[in-house]
Amino acid sequence: MQPAQTEDALSVVATVAERAGCELFAGPEESRKHAALGEVVRPADELDGPADICIVLGGDGSILRALRRTAGTDTPVFGFNFGTVGFLAATERADLSMVLERAFAGEFEVMALPGLRAEVDVEHPVGLNDISLLRRPERRVAELSYSVGGAEIADVRCDGIVAATPAGSTGYNLANGGPILAWGVGGYVVSFVAPHTLTGRAIVIAPGDVLTVRNAAGREPVDIVFDGVHEAELESGASLDIGFHDDVARLAQLPGSSFYRRVLEKFGPLAR
Repeated sequence: MQPAQTEDALSVVATVAERAGCELFAGPEESRKHAALGEVVRPADELDGPADICIVLGGDGSILRALRRTAGTDTPVFGFNFGTVGFLAATERADLSMVLERAFAGEFEVMALPGLRAEVDVEHPVGLNDISLLRRPERRVAELSYSVGGAEIADVRCDGIVAATPAGSTGYNLANGGPILAWGVGGYVVSFVAPHTLTGRAIVIAPGDVLTVRNAAGREPVDIVFDGVHEAELESGASLDIGFHDDVARLAQLPGSSFYRRVLEKFGPLAR
């Protein structure tokens, strides 16, 4: 979020934190954007150990970035929706002051989020929402063959393939016509981007089964994308293994939150 959009909200955060006896820390980018709060927000590198809670004022993209940064720690991410959909957020911006008091008092539940790990040489080979293999707009249609647990399933001509966690199943996967997986479901879903076939159906994969995708194209690579960020390429003839991993990051939610009510509120009725 831009400084003008968050100045008032950050002042509320600082006031509530002071009342609760909590110290605030921010990373270098946020510290630069909100330099006026320098006296009440300390640099994150002064933090001694992991934070007790990570507060995010933003949309799903901001919350997802925070989850990636805190992955592998016990720090829960508590999001306030300052974006459009806010499916990962615990609450809306209108409730900021009241809910912050509850958050700083520890009145929230923590849900362990799984992730998908790809066998590729990049700094963070984990997707909390999804891992996608996508053709670039200027390139030809991709030819991807895939297998699950060592069993070959199909060769698909398409614009890409998306492997999504339950938390990510309401993102790119949903736009592909893939099924929504409720949070807490063990497993992940694979769907296709613009498949050039009548049989390119999404498939739900058990948590212990590895997805292997091979670039069967004659010469053109496809992009490997983690949570919307391009990280590498899969060359022609090369294969990529993707596996399910439990408890990668922690998402904070208000007590009594319902996944199904959230789907209804954010996307409307699933059927009429």
